[in-house]
Amino acid sequence: MSSNSHGKHKQAAHASKDPAKGYSKDYVQWFRQSSPYINAHRGKTFVMMLPGAAVQNENFANIIHDIALLNSLGVRLVLVHGARPQIDARLGLEHTHSDFHQQWRVTDAAQIHGVCQAIGEVRFSIEAALSTGLPNSPMHGAHIRVVGGNFVTAKPIGVIDGIDLQHTGKVRRIDDKALHQALDSGAIVLISPLGYSPTGEMFNLGFAEIATQIAIALDADKLIAFTSEEGFYDHDGKLCRQLSVSECGQQLQQLEKDHDHSQSLQACYDACQLGVPRAQMISYRDDGALLQELFTRDGSGTLVHRDNYEFTRQATIDDVGGLLELIEPLEQQGALVRRSRELLESEIDRFTILEKDGTIIACAALYPFGATPTTAELSCVATHSEYRKGGRAKLVLDIIEEQARNMGVRELFVLTTQTAHWFQEQGFVAASLDRLPAEKQSLYNFQRNSKVFIKTL
Repeated sequence: MSSNSHGKHKQAAHASKDPAKGYSKDYVQWFRQSSPYINAHRGKTFVMMLPGAAVQNENFANIIHDIALLNSLGVRLVLVHGARPQIDARLGLEHTHSDFHQQWRVTDAAQIHGVCQAIGEVRFSIEAALSTGLPNSPMHGAHIRVVGGNFVTAKPIGVIDGIDLQHTGKVRRIDDKALHQALDSGAIVLISPLGYSPTGEMFNLGFAEIATQIAIALDADKLIAFTSEEGFYDHDGKLCRQLSVSECGQQLQQLEKDHDHSQSLQACYDACQLGVPRAQMISYRDDGALLQELFTRDGSGTLVHRDNYEFTRQATIDDVGGLLELIEPLEQQGALVRRSRELLESEIDRFTILEKDGTIIACAALYPFGATPTTAELSCVATHSEYRKGGRAKLVLDIIEEQARNMGVRELFVLTTQTAHWFQEQGFVAASLDRLPAEKQSLYNFQRNSKVFIKTL
C-alpha cells in the first residue's frame, strides 16, 4: 500500500468515527442533564396505572424495561394493572359477556371466576416480564422482587339505579403500612384489580380507583396514568401539557363519562385534589414516554398539578412598589445593585415575579444583548426572607431560562457578590470578565468586584 493510499485510508477511518463520536457526545450531554432528575426521584413513591390494553401493546416490553430502570434508581414503585380487554376475551371464550351500567361492569356469580382467570393471566405476564434477566437484555442483572398481597379491602358497590352490580366492588381500605414495608424492602408492588371483603367475598374493582386510593394513602409523590394517546386533548384537539386541579375539573365537566380518557383524567384529578402533588398522563404506545416525562425538562404527555396560591407572571407597572419592598433589604446588604423607582419603572417588562396572596415573594430579570441576542444577563434574583430555602428562586430561574431559550439565547450570565455557590448549584460556571459582551464590560463596576458566572442553555 502506498503512503498516499495509507493516508487516505486513515482519513476515511477517522471520518467514519465522527458520527459515533457525535452520538457519544449527545448521549453524554443527555445523561448529564438527566442527573438532577435522577437525584430528585430517588426515594420518591410513584403509583402507576397500567391498563390491560397496554399489556397487549407491542411497546409493553419497553415499558417494563423503563420500570425496571426506575426501580434500580431507587424509585419506590406501585404498579396497578387493569384487565378489561382480557376479561372481555375470557368471557367471550365462555360464550358470555358483561353488561355495563355507567362505567361499571356488572359481574355476576357465574362470571367472577372467568374475571379472576383473566386478571391472573395479566398479572402473571407482568411478573414474568419483570423477572427477565437474560444476558444482553436491558434487564440483565436487575434482580427485581415483585410483591403482591391482599393490600386492598373491598366492599360491594351494591345497587345503582335499580341495577345490582353484584361482584363488582369498590375500595374500602388500603393497608398502607404493609405497602410501605414492601416498598421499603426495595420491591415493586404489583396490584391487581381484585379486592377481598372481611366476609371472604371477592370483588372485581376498577384499577383506576385502586391506583388513586393507593396514591392518596401512601402520600405518593406522583400518580402516572398510561393511556392510548400522548396525553389529554381538549375539545379543539390541542394537547394540554399542563392542567391545574381546577382546570382539570373544568375539562372533566365537558367530557362524557365513557370518553376514552375520562377515567385517567378523573384519577389524576382525584389524586391531586386529595394530596398528591402531581399526576401525569402518558402514552403506552410511545417508546420512552415514561423516561421522557421523568428525566427531561419538557416532559411528555399531560401534567396535572395541585392548585397553588403561589404563581409566576410577568411584572407590570403596578408591581414596582412591591418589587422595591422585596429588593431594598438585599440592596442594603450589598447583595444587589441599587435600583431607583424610575429605573424599575422603565425596566419593569424585564422582570418575572412569583406572587403569593398579592405579595411578591421572588423575582428575577432578563436583559438580552443585541438585536438577535445569543447572550443575556440574569439580574436581580431575589427571594423574600420568609420564603427562602423553598425553591422559589429556582422556580423563577427556570422560567427566565425558558424565556431566554425562546429568544434564541444560548448563554446566560450573571454578576454576583454574595451568592456564587447558589448559582454554581444551578449549573453556572465561573468565567472571566472578557467573556461578557463588550457593552457589559464597559459598565462593569470594579469597586463591587462582582464575580462572573455563565450558563450554557
